[in-house]
Amino acid sequence: MIFGPRIELKTPAELELMHRAGQLTAEVLSAARSAAVPGASTAEVDAAAEAVIDAAGARSNFKGYQGFPAVVCISVNEEIVHGIPGSRVLNAGDIVSIDGGAVVDGFHGDSALTMIVGGDEAGTAADRELSSATEAAMWAGIAAFATGTKVSDIGDAIDDFVSESFPHLGLVEEFTGHGIGTSMHMAPEVLNYRARSNGPKIKPGMCLAIEPMLTTGGADTRTLADDWTVVTADGSRASHWEHSVARHDGGVWVLTAADGGAAGLAPFGITPVAPKDA
Repeated sequence: MIFGPRIELKTPAELELMHRAGQLTAEVLSAARSAAVPGASTAEVDAAAEAVIDAAGARSNFKGYQGFPAVVCISVNEEIVHGIPGSRVLNAGDIVSIDGGAVVDGFHGDSALTMIVGGDEAGTAADRELSSATEAAMWAGIAAFATGTKVSDIGDAIDDFVSESFPHLGLVEEFTGHGIGTSMHMAPEVLNYRARSNGPKIKPGMCLAIEPMLTTGGADTRTLADDWTVVTADGSRASHWEHSVARHDGGVWVLTAADGGAAGLAPFGITPVAPKDA
């Protein structure tokens, strides 16, 4: 990924456009999730996502990005991120991460979720724990963005949460979150682990994509011959959760969540505030 050098701070009007892009992104992922049933191909899941973008008259920010051929990334089982949709057929019990986005009036949304094909009951207890832990780690990072002073507070919070609550899971360090706005990938880089650098200060108008990735085994990765699909080096299962989030004068708002992040932030005692309400 290429991160531009400038951190883009959004005006209230631009945050509203970010929210529109984020909500369309949520609809795209919802359609993909509904299509990811036993017997469906990953190409069919991608087509369901593309239909939502086309119906909205919007544009995919994944398709064509550095040559990526699809609207969403679909990563199955040992695949961590950047899986290319195609002829692979999904089976009940597969753990699948779907990562996608959309562009509305020049502003980008980006989000990811993990699901078990056929419903949670079709998966193993280990896979259910993996997805739940990854999602919870994401919310820990979002809470740190809401209350912290430095971007590095996010990685500290994610690392601390995983180390304390799920030390047997692997925390992938090779792929990070990022700034988002008029481009999908912008400064600053958002680490998912503790680092010596404090990173830039959090400022009103900052929008970030926060996206931890965990595995049931080690954190080492390798990239397949397609030059996109990243898998666990030891063949263990993987999970990826992501939201685009805005920090503004009134607080924090999760742009890609239908409720602005209310449910996910409630355990941290944080109430999200819509930018227009600030």
